[in-house]
Amino acid sequence: MSNNLSYGQGGHYSSHDVRPSNAGNNYEGSAQDAKIQEIKEGIRETQATMKTNLEDIAGRGDKLHSMEHQTAGLADSSQQFRRGANRVRKQMWWKDMKMRICLIAGVIILLLVIIIPSVVATRR
Repeated sequence: MSNNLSYGQGGHYSSHDVRPSNAGNNYEGSAQDAKIQEIKEGIRETQATMKTNLEDIAGRGDKLHSMEHQTAGLADSSQQFRRGANRVRKQMWWKDMKMRICLIAGVIILLLVIIIPSVVATRR
């Protein structure tokens, strides 16, 4: 090894540091080559799966952004609805109060119409 450090320990990588996979084998298509091809195929499949997963995650991010936007819109709409409902409630309260005042005034006038003539008639 060069510099007495291995590759993972901060040393520089050199082609002399790693023995070729077919060193010591005298024939082509060895079991190691088949194993390497199998591992490479597994890596390709894993990369394809990871790429698909990353695309799915990006799509979910877009959906989440859209949902956040819709949620903000719903929050604004609910505040406007609450304000409108409070305004209508106050209007209805005043309308009810006016009706009660008119009804009480009508009862008082009716009583006065009945009581005043009977008092005047009893004084005579």
